[in-house]
Amino acid sequence: MRNHEVTAKHPLLKEDGSLWEPGWSRQPVQIYERSSIKAPAFRIKEWDYYLVLNEAFAGAFTISDDGYIGLQSVSLLNFREGWEHTETILNPFPMGRLHLPATSEEGDTLYHDKRLRMKFCKEDGKRRIICRFEDFYQGKEFACNIILHQPPMDTMVIATPWKEKKTAFYYNQKINCMSASGKMWFDGKTYAFDSTTDFGTLDWGRGVWTYDNRWYWGSGNCMVDGKPFGFNIGYGFGDTSAASENVLFYDGKANKLDDVEFHIPKDDYMKPWQFSSSDGRFEMDFRPVLDRAARTSALLIETDQHQVFGRMSGRAILDDGKVIEVKDLMCFAEDVHNRY
Repeated sequence: MRNHEVTAKHPLLKEDGSLWEPGWSRQPVQIYERSSIKAPAFRIKEWDYYLVLNEAFAGAFTISDDGYIGLQSVSLLNFREGWEHTETILNPFPMGRLHLPATSEEGDTLYHDKRLRMKFCKEDGKRRIICRFEDFYQGKEFACNIILHQPPMDTMVIATPWKEKKTAFYYNQKINCMSASGKMWFDGKTYAFDSTTDFGTLDWGRGVWTYDNRWYWGSGNCMVDGKPFGFNIGYGFGDTSAASENVLFYDGKANKLDDVEFHIPKDDYMKPWQFSSSDGRFEMDFRPVLDRAARTSALLIETDQHQVFGRMSGRAILDDGKVIEVKDLMCFAEDVHNRY
């Protein structure tokens, strides 16, 4: 059944390492245990990714253990000045040594070395991002202390298999609409977030992937009629016949969408995009402002990423028929092709 919702709490994986119940849920009711995975440690991928964004700037933070490589990354983006810088530290064969938590609901995610100290803390009703990155860019240090406020609300959780490999799976949670406060510091400038207008998003993922994948993902948050509105859209990753990850969030409730398609100009990511949906409930125009492009090629690892930030305008329709009009919502949409 398309958009099958998982509601019962149970283990994520069967004894043979395959998913127990492919589908989506509002909370992480399926229980992830790394020890239940039937794949070599170098194939297991675990990551926490935060994006904190407003009209003028953003920060992105990743702690990841992708089996035979770890990627610890910080990005600072300045939309008004039209620049971004991403600094990534690669770690060979972490294979579980980072001890990322088995759930997004409790525990801290930590990374530290001589240059970078980064910590994601889960506290009552909020999350905290603390980072200090020496020699982040041009010999200058980056630092931040950001709080994301998380009241009780729906999230988007997806458990996706691959048809070609039964022990491959993607278990992912997107938490939208977390109001952001706190500050980032770089090059003598303070970037301050305002909890009345600014938001953060968590992309929490665990799984075993096949080698070659291309996916599309978009996300944004804003206030509409005095209430938080957000969206998560995406496809291209695994077998989504049980459920898509397309969800609208409004006033703490998830509204499930069917298929959403990204219409990306073939010759230039900075030209206008369009988004359309099979159920007519997500119809948007997107004007890019900044392309955070990154390409890596090293032995077995190849990535080609375009995370494009810009302004979205159009309409979204909730489950009850309410029409949400958005205009110039600063958000992002990405096209990523990975071989690793």
